[in-house]
Amino acid sequence: MANGLIGRKLGMTRVFIEDGTAVPVTVIEAGPCRVLQVKEGSVQLGYGARLVQRTSRAELGHAKAATLAAAPRVLREFGSNAQQYAPGDTVTVGIFAPGERVKVTGTTKGRGFQGLVHRYGAGGGPASHGSTRHRKPGSISPGTDPSRVIKGKRMPGHMGAERHTEMGLTVVKVDAERNLLFVRGAVPGAKHGLLLVNKQHGRSRHD
Repeated sequence: MANGLIGRKLGMTRVFIEDGTAVPVTVIEAGPCRVLQVKEGSVQLGYGARLVQRTSRAELGHAKAATLAAAPRVLREFGSNAQQYAPGDTVTVGIFAPGERVKVTGTTKGRGFQGLVHRYGAGGGPASHGSTRHRKPGSISPGTDPSRVIKGKRMPGHMGAERHTEMGLTVVKVDAERNLLFVRGAVPGAKHGLLLVNKQHGRSRHD
């Protein structure tokens, strides 16, 4: 069985569990993914379909070898018992079950160029009258020794649009008919953003 799937984020909502508690969840359209290649201990899965005019002949030949009509939009490898799959097989959201732990990888929302207060949560300067550095960084290094800015110093710059993995999320519900996965909590990225959902062992962050 494959250890993960490719999907996309549809948004957030809430579901009510048996005791009536409202649980915030992220709805993920996970799969169905087609198997393109089987390796030792892993499988290569494809998600979506790419336009023919944007597909190279090598990519198209790779897809046809797995009996696919079009090349997938996304290709990723996941750990798996390779003996269970063959090129052309379909992997669905049924590999997950309620109560399982997963880790979700995606690209965070881009925030553009931001200062220290927004980017790192800096306290800023005095807010009273006469101050000219309400949101400025202040001193960034010693003057005499070492007379340079230390590497790794937090500075204003581009924020977001980075690969991020949210660990230890709990699967609340699986809708196999609509290929939907309901995961407790928030996951990285904007709506319709690409996500990688992997099984994870151990405790949940919500335990």
